[in-house]
Amino acid sequence: MLDLKSNLVLKILQKECHGNSYKVIDKADIISAMPAKYRVDEDGLDHIVSFLERNECVHVKYDDDDVYCLCILPIGNQITEEQANKKKQAPKRLVFLIICAIFSLIGGFLGAVIANFIKF
Repeated sequence: MLDLKSNLVLKILQKECHGNSYKVIDKADIISAMPAKYRVDEDGLDHIVSFLERNECVHVKYDDDDVYCLCILPIGNQITEEQANKKKQAPKRLVFLIICAIFSLIGGFLGAVIANFIKF
C-alpha cells in the first residue's frame, strides 16, 4: 500500500510515461505537477522514487542531478487501476446503503402499523 505522496508521484509518472517505454523526466516537472499542499523538495522526491522502485512500481534506468530516466512497471499500473475502480464502486455502495436504510425504515413503519391494527 502506498502513502498519499507516493501515490500522487506514481500517477504523475504514469501520465508522463506511456506504455512500457523509458522516458526522461525532469524532477522540477514532477514537483510542479504535485498539488501545492503535498509538494516536496528534490530530496523528498528522490526518497519517494526510490520507495516506488523498491516496491517494484517503477524501474529507474538512471538518475542524474535534475532528471530521471524511468518506466512504469505493471505493478504500478495495477495499483492506479485498482484505485480508479474503488472510486467508481464507492457511489454504488453509498446508493445501496441509502436504499437499504429507506426500506428498513419502511419495513419498521409497516410492522408498527400492522401490529397496531392487530392489537385492536
